[in-house]
Amino acid sequence: MGDPYQDNTYPQDSSYSTYGGGTQAGYEYQEDYPRQDEDAASDATEGRDDEDQMYEGEYQGIPHPDDAKVAQRVARAKGPSDEENTLPEEYESIIEDCGHGRFQWTLFVAAGLALMADGVECFVVGFVLPSAEKDMCLSNANKGMLGLIVYLGMMVGAFVWGGLADKLGRRRCLVSALNMHCAFSFLSSFAQGYGSFLFFRLFSGIGIGGSIPIVFSYFSEFLAMDKRGEHLGWLCMFWMMGGIYASFMAWGIIPHYGWGFSMGTEFQYHSWRVFVLVCALPTLLSLTGLMFMPESPRFLLENGKHDEAWMILKRVHDTNWRAKGEPERVFTVSQIKTARQEGEFIEIQSSTGSAFQRWTVRSKGLTKEVLQNILSLVSPNLRHGTFFMAIIWFTMAFSYYGLSVWFPDMIKHLQNEEYESKVKIFQKERIKNFVFNFSLENQIHKDGEYISDNFTKMEMKSIKFEDSLFENCYFEHIKSTGTFFENCTFKSTVFYNTDLWIEKFIDCKMQNTTFVHSKKGCHLNFHEENDILIYLVSFLGSLAVLPGNIISALFMDKVGRIKMIGGSMLISAGCTFFLFMSFSQAAIIAWQCLFCGVSVAAWNGIEVITVELYPASKRTTAFGLLNALCKLAAILGSSIFASFVGITKVIPILLSFGALLGGGLLALKLPETRQKALL
Repeated sequence: MGDPYQDNTYPQDSSYSTYGGGTQAGYEYQEDYPRQDEDAASDATEGRDDEDQMYEGEYQGIPHPDDAKVAQRVARAKGPSDEENTLPEEYESIIEDCGHGRFQWTLFVAAGLALMADGVECFVVGFVLPSAEKDMCLSNANKGMLGLIVYLGMMVGAFVWGGLADKLGRRRCLVSALNMHCAFSFLSSFAQGYGSFLFFRLFSGIGIGGSIPIVFSYFSEFLAMDKRGEHLGWLCMFWMMGGIYASFMAWGIIPHYGWGFSMGTEFQYHSWRVFVLVCALPTLLSLTGLMFMPESPRFLLENGKHDEAWMILKRVHDTNWRAKGEPERVFTVSQIKTARQEGEFIEIQSSTGSAFQRWTVRSKGLTKEVLQNILSLVSPNLRHGTFFMAIIWFTMAFSYYGLSVWFPDMIKHLQNEEYESKVKIFQKERIKNFVFNFSLENQIHKDGEYISDNFTKMEMKSIKFEDSLFENCYFEHIKSTGTFFENCTFKSTVFYNTDLWIEKFIDCKMQNTTFVHSKKGCHLNFHEENDILIYLVSFLGSLAVLPGNIISALFMDKVGRIKMIGGSMLISAGCTFFLFMSFSQAAIIAWQCLFCGVSVAAWNGIEVITVELYPASKRTTAFGLLNALCKLAAILGSSIFASFVGITKVIPILLSFGALLGGGLLALKLPETRQKALL
């Protein structure tokens, strides 16, 4: 017989019932393991005389720390009444008994790699654009759309996968999302046209968009209250590792443009495509790790699957205590509360209708329940928190992603200004019967006359001819980028096998001029030292996050989520004023590192408190909705900030300052959640 829970969804409310009969709470609280007679120690504990010694604090009447934890668990179990003793409290006690050890660290790596893949995805398109535009002949508008399409996909993915994970399961949806990302990333590396590459990157973004909402919810449901803040903080470091990995791989792979292969003129596979393929490696590793991980037992209990949840919790308990050298510890739980299932319950027997009809009905039912779950986030008991969190997510993302684009764009702007300052100007040249067979770069030629000259096998970069005459000239095998002819006259001139097409000629006069075998579109591949500097800047920006990540993880439970978020955002707002002193590339890099290092603590706190504010039945839905809003803010911030590069610094700085200041002050009004069981 098939799994009775397969393909079904479970509407739920906040009420709970005890699975089966039994004790008051449905959970038999005992000491960490059954008491043994003094002379009946097991072989596993023989020779451990140090453990038999009396606790030193006992002489002063100080309770043993382990006894204090047991007392806390018993206090939670023995509430005033059955109705007040809810699933969150009982589940917290069970997770504490299971301990923290090998199981959580294994899941930490598997889930962290999925988070790392999200970090990589944010950098991929930005790194490949300079090379991809040469292969695909991209216009500025196409490049802008390609940069935004990834965030658009991640926004849709966060919303969709977050809603589904509360109904279908954390692990199931995470594996599906990562598979989708991996498949479309692989296909995008082979896409030859702009349209197909854009399509594949969109769906790759939709896939990876589900990682952040699911990963934090999934991992948090295996953590005890006293471990949750710190270890979710450590988990955030994987996003930083994603940025470092992407920067390092781009630095090592993309400049080697010759890496790859070609099949005629229709299929080219250059180094940037190898980079796209390598960036899918964290996703593959995460999928491999998740193959050995179970579903969240908290999700199973919310959906009435008591036996499956019990088996997983027993596995967590036994894995941890065996790894600690205490295999004799017994999992003493016999019964666990489960959420009472109410409302519609649609189940279609396998013999009812066609497969498509059954799928259609199930899909409609699932969509309805996901939408109801989303609407419940603005119910009276959640409305306040959702409104505050939406503003905090938006303001933080708007400033962070806006400045993340502004920093490298400002560096490019300064590089261009320096490059243009070195331009060589040639006026009134008179050249006749000369063969140009060498490269030209960063030059302006005005009022020249070129008679019977031969331009052959040349590379032209940033070359401009103004008010010049070309008569009886022959252009052959020319590759160019940033090259234009303005107000020039061409008489009896031939262009053979060049990439100089009509758009390169501005207000020019053509008399008896012929274009043969024109190579329309592709830019010249010059080795760009400036591109390598951008990789270095991104690498340093990602590495600068490390101290902030460590500090926030260590102090998340000591300082509290609210002070961590508010303090970090307010300090980050103050750091933005240093950007007025960004007169050089080195200064911009320094301020970028400072801003990233300070602001990461706010990101970590936001992600932790988002997990803790919402009940299990709505956790990934809320996280997905807020993360989708974050990606919308990223699109707006990056577009607005980039439009002011080279025009003014004042508006981007004031926008980021205002957003961070408002979000930071609002964060201080959120409820503290560090001493509360996971809802």
